[in-house]
Amino acid sequence: MTTPIIDESFVLNALRQVIDPELDCNIVDLGLIYDIQIDGGKVRVTMTLTTPGCPMHESIRWGVQNTLLKLEEIDEAEVDVVWDPPWNPAMMTAAGRERTGVVL
Repeated sequence: MTTPIIDESFVLNALRQVIDPELDCNIVDLGLIYDIQIDGGKVRVTMTLTTPGCPMHESIRWGVQNTLLKLEEIDEAEVDVVWDPPWNPAMMTAAGRERTGVVL
């Protein structure tokens, strides 16, 4: 059996399981993931949320970390939530805009 290579695509695919419950859309299509650093089995995700006062801040951050740690290929997962640059709807994918009804 071949072990999947941990790359950005692998991580993003896993993170599509993390849903922002207020918008009912995954965090990847919302454009919340800013950066992914991979060093062997250690992954560091830099992300944001739609608003600094997001009541789901810790829940979403924990969801990202927990989703990654459930993958046997990942030994450590660190999640940094940043506010710069500020999120805006233009960061969403076409699928995210369609899911949420956002028109640019």
